[in-house]
Amino acid sequence: MSIVVRTLSEQVLEILRDRIVSGRLPQEAIIRQDALASELGVSKIPLREALARLEQEGLLTSQANRGYFIRPMSIDAAEEIFELRLSIEPRATARAATLATDAERRVATQAYEALDAAANDPDGEVAVANRAFHTSLVRPGGRLLTTQLVERLAVQAERYVVAHLQPAGREDRAHVEHRELFDAWLAGDAEKTAALADTHIRGTLDDLRKELGTANSV
Repeated sequence: MSIVVRTLSEQVLEILRDRIVSGRLPQEAIIRQDALASELGVSKIPLREALARLEQEGLLTSQANRGYFIRPMSIDAAEEIFELRLSIEPRATARAATLATDAERRVATQAYEALDAAANDPDGEVAVANRAFHTSLVRPGGRLLTTQLVERLAVQAERYVVAHLQPAGREDRAHVEHRELFDAWLAGDAEKTAALADTHIRGTLDDLRKELGTANSV
């Protein structure tokens, strides 16, 4: 059994990221560090480390002498995030499908099952589970930089994934698409895996265009 030890700043990072993704911290809200540190029972040092990480992830923005703010969602940001995903993820997922070991397939199966459980639980962390699932389909490719890029883009996509799943029926469609993608990946069918990953990501972006505004097509 492996034990994952997280630093205090990493724990704070996860708490704040979850609040941003879920919308509990509203867009463009200012982060009041004194109040937040007091609420979480931590000093400002781990809090500032977490805020700096969240800025690197693209969830926060900072202004001199004013502090940190929640970065607003926009169709332009969604376009950039999902176009980058389309340029990297389908091929990376296809490559991993042909190279995954039995152990890596078990890890991906656990990630899929966790996503399925989160999607059926109103309190489930579906965005986090979605990120873990998509990353598990890429990691067996053995390319560290590619995996890191996919994971970082998935972090930035999480708020948009939540927005995408809100309209009725979207979760059912996402479930079907994830199942088809996972089955092709398990079968080691690189061509089908790439095509399904592309369709899935592109479909999410098309939905976001309808909700957030119109931009250029990919």
